[in-house]
Amino acid sequence: MILAPINLDGTVSGFAGRVSDVGKSAILSTVQLYSRVGWMTPWIGYLAIEQDVCVGTCAFTSAPKGGVVEIAYFTFPGYERTGVATRMAAFLVSLAKERAPEIVVTAHTLPEENVSTLVLRKLGFVFSGPRDHEQDGRIWVWRYQGPIVQPNQSTDPTLSSGTPPAGQESRHP
Repeated sequence: MILAPINLDGTVSGFAGRVSDVGKSAILSTVQLYSRVGWMTPWIGYLAIEQDVCVGTCAFTSAPKGGVVEIAYFTFPGYERTGVATRMAAFLVSLAKERAPEIVVTAHTLPEENVSTLVLRKLGFVFSGPRDHEQDGRIWVWRYQGPIVQPNQSTDPTLSSGTPPAGQESRHP
């Protein structure tokens, strides 16, 4: 799996292949998120690519605030239950801990047992409790407490360098 950064302008670094309608919608939603929370690598969104096909998207919902960062992920239809969500979430946890070892990594789920809760438990997240979210209503909050996750994947070189792609700077609205 390669995770290709979604840039501020909606372009995707390191991927020139076809993007499905679901992928295009994910890119648009990510760019809209940037307009609200800012764009600062590595705390951005990514397309998940396997064998030159977009299979999902994942992101940090914003740069860390108060030592906490939230992750989110979505596996595209047709690729569910193939480990895509686990690999995306593992990548985000690994990246967050690499950049800021003391950071608290969280995730939100629907308030019920589901595939996402299984993914989070598998990766070392523990249930932190329910919360009322202003946009999503009642949610469950999860907190990473496991060992540092080492995803088994290749990544775009811009991720390991900590610098935005050429000609782009970290920005906040």
